[in-house]
Amino acid sequence: MAAAPFCYEEPSNPTADISDLKARFNRSNWMPTLQAMYKRRWPSGEKLAIAQAKDQYWNQFVETSSFEAFAESMMVAIHEETHMWDLDGARTEWDKYTASWINATQQMTNIPLYGGFPRKEILPLIKDKLSDDMDGIYLRDREQGDYHLQGVTAELNAGLTGLPAVTVVQEYIKGIGASNARDIAATNLRYLLLYLRVAKTKHPDYWAKIKAEPKLRDLVLTQFLRTAYWLEKSAPYTGKLGGPNADKITEKNYAPENISILEEFTGRKVRTDAQKNCTT
Repeated sequence: MAAAPFCYEEPSNPTADISDLKARFNRSNWMPTLQAMYKRRWPSGEKLAIAQAKDQYWNQFVETSSFEAFAESMMVAIHEETHMWDLDGARTEWDKYTASWINATQQMTNIPLYGGFPRKEILPLIKDKLSDDMDGIYLRDREQGDYHLQGVTAELNAGLTGLPAVTVVQEYIKGIGASNARDIAATNLRYLLLYLRVAKTKHPDYWAKIKAEPKLRDLVLTQFLRTAYWLEKSAPYTGKLGGPNADKITEKNYAPENISILEEFTGRKVRTDAQKNCTT
């Protein structure tokens, strides 16, 4: 029996009043403010902040000079704390299995990875300069370029929390600290799709191994639909939360060869119309 169609969605209320939190904000109450802000506007952010409340590294990521700076810093803070949750040694063994915080009610754990191959092998498939800055960091860098599937899935998942983290507080963002949030999500999805294509053509044994893993197939499908969901939600704020390249990369992500590899790997058909966050 064919699986029923479904859509990726999660609760958010970006117009909920947080003016009282802004009025009371100071350098010492940023964590209760963070949790209260997201409780009203994006419950997944609240739950992640609660789960990671004792992490010692928050202070490196959170800007407390003003409420606007605080809101802007959430792209990096939530992104990095997602890494902290996902890659905690209790949940992840590098290159063997991983975990992904998806939202308040969904966390994927014990996802087999089987190592893989260096992600820099996808570079020949990138024929444009749309993601050039990130390509330099994640693909051409001597150390980062050698990361395997673990690196690809981890960066995509963090990008998919950093984007909603600022989308729901966009009216307070005045600077440039969140200006590539949409680009990060689109580019990391690009990397995942290209990684699957290279796996099939250049590493058939590895392709067969990962394609046989239901948890990994579920993760890939979820992340594809989730990217579509949050890119649509954030689209009105292009310029503030991303540049024009984010939509150009997304268009390429929907090229026939990329949709084909996604559907072959996951065994599901995805919609390419106005409801890109859904399967058929």
